[in-house]
Amino acid sequence: MKRRGVPIDFEEGLAVTCLALLVAITLLNVVTRYLTAQSFAWTEEISIFLMVVMTLAGAGAAAARDRHIRIEFFYEGGSAKRRRTLRIVACCVTGMLFAALALLSARMVADELRWGETTMGLGVPRWWYTIAIPLLSAAVAARCLALAWRTARTEPGA
Repeated sequence: MKRRGVPIDFEEGLAVTCLALLVAITLLNVVTRYLTAQSFAWTEEISIFLMVVMTLAGAGAAAARDRHIRIEFFYEGGSAKRRRTLRIVACCVTGMLFAALALLSARMVADELRWGETTMGLGVPRWWYTIAIPLLSAAVAARCLALAWRTARTEPGA
């Protein structure tokens, strides 16, 4: 079956890039700590950002492929119509959850902009890190709702 829509290469590439940067930064911190008994304080700040972006990018790719966690006992135990219904419900609920996360995190970013919050490690504006959360959460929500739409348009058992 040929997939239409936005390719998932972006999410996969973003997740792989974040993981590679995370490994490099962590290795640099470990070597520096071993050789000098000092730690780079900024590495934790950037590592947390990279982990959040990697997680949300991976969630978007998983949603596009219909690979989110489900309880196979209930899913596989029924008819094709039941599996289709469960897939649609799960996609809609997941999409609504990530849409709510996008809205709430957008409010958080707005507050950080308004109050001029900065990070403790590097002293940069905090929204530089948190702006990715509402954007990627909205992308995951869109992926989930698109999968629900595609599933609803297919015939049961197809």
